[in-house]
Amino acid sequence: MLRFNIVLTSALLCFGCSAANKDTATAKPSGDQPSTADADAPGNVVDVAVGAGQFTTLATALTAAGLVETLQGPGPFTVFAPTDAAFAKLPPGALDKLLADPEQLKAVLLLHVVSGKVMAADVAGLTEATAMSGGKLPIDTSNGVKIGGATVTTADVPASNGVIHIIDTVLLPG
Repeated sequence: MLRFNIVLTSALLCFGCSAANKDTATAKPSGDQPSTADADAPGNVVDVAVGAGQFTTLATALTAAGLVETLQGPGPFTVFAPTDAAFAKLPPGALDKLLADPEQLKAVLLLHVVSGKVMAADVAGLTEATAMSGGKLPIDTSNGVKIGGATVTTADVPASNGVIHIIDTVLLPG
């Protein structure tokens, strides 16, 4: 079912598959899931995101929230990574306010991560995912893929400890 060299931790959005309920993605502790590392990937989710050059705001936020080490861990993680352009769409002052409140920032960032490695093809038939923050994210596959209202603009970016899906909007708690 349905994670910079600042270190990304388990804070972006990962997606764990549950055989018991195919309608809901649930977060599970990464230690409970087998490693599905991509040996050919250029690095962990943090390294891959930093190398892409379009996630500097995310990297700054992950560092401020203390999540870099987590996302460099074994995973696997599925991270829904908002670009710098996605962060620029936040209301004026919202990012500064989040950066000044590490606990709130951590909650927002963990909304972008689900445990497990979930490829785009795996989301067919899913209606929601449970983020590592505990928040529920609706999934809509009727016209492309949307997670929590954000459009997945690039899917299935491989990392050694999971996969990254690039999104166009920062996910915020409801």
